Amino acid sequence: MRIPFNKASLSGREIVYLLDSVAGGHISGDGPFTRRCQALLGEMLGSAQVFLTTSCSDALELSALLLDIQPGDEVIIPSFTFVSTANAFALRGARIVFCDIRPDTLNLDESLLPSLITEKTRAVVPVHYAGVGCAMDVISGLASTNGFAIVEDNAHGMLGKYQDRLLGSFGQLSTLSFHETKNLTCGEGGALVINDASLVERAEIHREKGTNRSRFFRGQVDKYTWVDVGSSFLPSDMLAAFLLAQLERVELIQSTRQRLWEGYDRALGEWADSIGARRPVVPDNCEQSYHMYYLLLPDETTRANLIEHLRRLGVHSVFHYVPLHTSPMGIRFGGRAGDCPVTEDVSDRLLRLPFYNSLSEIEQLYVIESILQFDPSR
Repeated sequence: MRIPFNKASLSGREIVYLLDSVAGGHISGDGPFTRRCQALLGEMLGSAQVFLTTSCSDALELSALLLDIQPGDEVIIPSFTFVSTANAFALRGARIVFCDIRPDTLNLDESLLPSLITEKTRAVVPVHYAGVGCAMDVISGLASTNGFAIVEDNAHGMLGKYQDRLLGSFGQLSTLSFHETKNLTCGEGGALVINDASLVERAEIHREKGTNRSRFFRGQVDKYTWVDVGSSFLPSDMLAAFLLAQLERVELIQSTRQRLWEGYDRALGEWADSIGARRPVVPDNCEQSYHMYYLLLPDETTRANLIEHLRRLGVHSVFHYVPLHTSPMGIRFGGRAGDCPVTEDVSDRLLRLPFYNSLSEIEQLYVIESILQFDPSR
């Protein structure tokens, strides 16, 4: 049996909606399926406005534009994240300030923020790792006291909650990912979630290449023109058609992923304890999104040996982020080895298991049995 780490899967009416979008004659951006997705997401998330983008990276870059990030501004991010979290603000000339992560949830360590905040801090970007919420009460309090913006990188956490409140609802802005590895997908895609209504009109302009084209289509101006900087952040309406079918099946998708996550956690507990591995931590005040299942192995060698053991049995498992602060670009921002010790340690030991919507119980059982056969002493 061969089990990939990830596999794209259909949830219902994806193909039907794709054909409908072509038959309707509008497959470029901001078509009828885009508008239906945005309305449904806004309803689900309770936000002022949701704009689909071509990726979560684009949504983050749009956030940097909306906040008018300038050269010399400082933006604090966790070092344990994807490069897009940093790139979006670095592209605007910001200085990226790296924060270490908590050893339990692997989220940005809120206790370190006071030592990193300066008068130049314009934004903090919490990343809800694996769909488990950051300590948003603490981060929000610091934002209020120090006057910086919060942009939640919620690529992993759609529909997760912190203290009974949806992830992505704490910051002025938050971003979503619909990449093929995410719970809901259209292959490549994302969304900017705007919780501050005063930012909506500018977001429309930035997203429409810096023009007031959206106002023209609503009949608010008799012609549109270039009024600000911007870019083309619009996804094809065909991508939105695919995504709409997934959104309509969100309850089934989430319940499937919950079953898979709990299946791994239940079956691997005793084994993990026996070899000194650690399973994911979900605090009582969090409701996770069931985005991934990972193991923290005792050391890098054990992880490498387990990856090879599983590969021989046809199971594809993968590690995750490499610390940004020790990367070539991170060093240019002042990062040094030892600055974020938890990040450096976790990056060497974390292993992600196959986890996707169409993973069957039989296939998951095979993955579990393959892991249980692993003896780190050999």
